[in-house]
Amino acid sequence: MANTDIQNAAEAAVNDYILAQESKDQLRFLTCGSVDDGKSTLIGRLLYDTKLIFEDQLAALERDSKKHGTVGEEIDLALLVDGLEAEREQGITIDVAYRFFATEKRKFIVADTPGHEQYTRNMATGASTADLAVLLVDARNGLMVQTRRHAFIASLLGIRHVVLAVNKIDLVGFSEERFNEIRKEFETFANGFDFETLQAIPMSARYGDNVTIKSEHMAWYSGPTLLEHLEGIEVGEHALEAPFRFPVQWVNRPNLDFRGYSGTIASGRVAVGDDLVVAGPAKISKVKSIVGAGGEVSAAAAGEAVTISLEDEIDISRGDLLSSTAHRPEVADQFAAHVIWMSDEPLLPGRPYLLKIGTRTVTATVSEIKHKINVNTFEHVAGKTLELNEIAFCNFALSTSVPFDPYEENRTTGSFILIDRLSNATVGAGMIWFALRRASNIHWQALDVDKQARSEKLNQKPAVLWFTGLSGSGKSTIASIVEKKLHIEGKHTYTLDGDNVRHGLNKDLGFTDADRVENIRRVGEVAKLFTDAGMITLVSFISPFKSERRMARDLMEDGEFIEVFVDTPIEECRKRDPKGLYAKADRGEIKNFTGIDSPYEAPETPEIHVKNVGKDPQDVAEEVIAYLRERGILNGGGTNGEGS
Repeated sequence: MANTDIQNAAEAAVNDYILAQESKDQLRFLTCGSVDDGKSTLIGRLLYDTKLIFEDQLAALERDSKKHGTVGEEIDLALLVDGLEAEREQGITIDVAYRFFATEKRKFIVADTPGHEQYTRNMATGASTADLAVLLVDARNGLMVQTRRHAFIASLLGIRHVVLAVNKIDLVGFSEERFNEIRKEFETFANGFDFETLQAIPMSARYGDNVTIKSEHMAWYSGPTLLEHLEGIEVGEHALEAPFRFPVQWVNRPNLDFRGYSGTIASGRVAVGDDLVVAGPAKISKVKSIVGAGGEVSAAAAGEAVTISLEDEIDISRGDLLSSTAHRPEVADQFAAHVIWMSDEPLLPGRPYLLKIGTRTVTATVSEIKHKINVNTFEHVAGKTLELNEIAFCNFALSTSVPFDPYEENRTTGSFILIDRLSNATVGAGMIWFALRRASNIHWQALDVDKQARSEKLNQKPAVLWFTGLSGSGKSTIASIVEKKLHIEGKHTYTLDGDNVRHGLNKDLGFTDADRVENIRRVGEVAKLFTDAGMITLVSFISPFKSERRMARDLMEDGEFIEVFVDTPIEECRKRDPKGLYAKADRGEIKNFTGIDSPYEAPETPEIHVKNVGKDPQDVAEEVIAYLRERGILNGGGTNGEGS
């Protein structure tokens, strides 16, 4: 055979292999369970038995087994997955490790998730995209608290197929009785979950029994091996069968003659000529063209990244959602959702967070924690805050309406993440259950007399002077002097003082972090009303958290919010202690006292920074008045703005 023929045959063989691999379907699954149940060893065994370990990897594994291994002289297969040095030293999984492998029948993406309780958030991350969960149980220990926790989270996150892998069966003498005992206990426990399939398999990941080959030690077991089950399980094409959903990632304008909308199809199918609707505005148009990675195509389906052009010119931008006209998503600015909290800082109702759903990001707050879920007993318990790894059912209020589907119908358009507005860190993940409907008879009432008219009548510009600082810093004293001086000049003012407001509007609130957030939320809304009335409002509150001061600022128009940081060291505040509060806090008579057992987050860039030690309050007040004159606040009405 000529060299050219050999080369052509080789190329054809390679192309056939690539085509065969591309045509295989893919299963995403995760391994989860309690600590030391053998999750990493199981994945290592799958990789080893399917011959997906290269010789150099095997040599490195043998070296690492001698250094970090936990199985004596044998190769420790768990080290194939435990990649972090801390994991190898401690013999545990900390991060979510993803591995890829394939057999003749199927491709697989497997997530090895941590077993320790403090890494529950990592387990939830792995479960969020999985089709199936392999839940490992040590045959010696049976069902553990973490086993139940992971089963619950898997169910909550929409996983409908579960394998109960009763591992280390060799350590109980390959006992059929022990296997059946654990299987029956789990089936009873999981009876209330929405699992479509539940396959129990006795196995030894260390020695390979019933992982990829039938065990010679368990003739009593007639079911499939784990690999056989993974290759044969039908998880359904839910994403393809669901209504069409297309979150717009960006608007594609390569030239003046083309305008397309790019993104990845979240669910369903689309074809040229289909009617699509922009969720929210409800504008309808037909699909003019679909451009895929290789050029124009006549149709596309879930999972494909495409650019869609429409026959009509419609105002569409990043964050919009295109959907089928026959099955439209919900559109609302309030909904109920389950939340898994992933931050060391607690979730506080009323605190604003960024909520990212699909490609859209909006501001959102938890308006109410309906109940927390005890993931050990599944009881509903009351709670005002949410701590790391806790799960709760909450009501959300958003700054604007967003399109979505219930999570159980569409895991992509029904899920969201919460982002801290200051650190930009992801702090929570949520699954939407249903929309909350506002009363349809509540509308904004148009008023003939607006803020500008009121300001002009008062001959001043509206503003909020937000005095913040520790208790005893002197902020109320300075605010009082500033108001007196403004009053003498004929300006219209009002002071919202922390103590005074708690006698009426906020008398139902305590001093927990959650109550402090609600305290500032209410005061911010009242200050906004006074600003709308054209007033100069002086707010004197400790307001210890940056996030809530930012929330109050965002309620106002640009230039209306003036933060005055009365910066007095806590040692000086203790000396003054006009109300004797520090002494009581030191004796434990006052809980959650700012600066003692509750934090104060100092402003970083206040408009006015007053270092209030050794200064006459009259002089400090003059500094504030001078700033107002410079900004034009005291010089006539009209809309606010720097230099205007």
